[in-house]
Amino acid sequence: MTMANALGYITETDTGFEGTLSMLSLSTPIRIVANGLKQDGTDQPDYRVLAGGQGAPIGAGWVRTAKSSGREYVSLTLASPEIGPRKVYANIAPVKNDETRHVILWNPAG
Repeated sequence: MTMANALGYITETDTGFEGTLSMLSLSTPIRIVANGLKQDGTDQPDYRVLAGGQGAPIGAGWVRTAKSSGREYVSLTLASPEIGPRKVYANIAPVKNDETRHVILWNPAG
């Protein structure tokens, strides 16, 4: 993992994750919260991504299972005028040797 791929760091909470999203043109607090509308068998995301003090919606997250390890992770899709004209895809991964922190890693392949 290189720093260029890290879009921010978050900490797990009772309802999801909290931390900071830091990109070239944007640095804002974010919350990634469990989606209360999620129902099994639907395309609803597992999480909603909210930015800033007002909690503006900027994305969503889906729980996925890694093919190689079988471990679950959260795949994010971010979209907002502040981010730019294209969606940003990222994954949440644990930080080594720190069970409470996670890193948001840019996923250019989407």
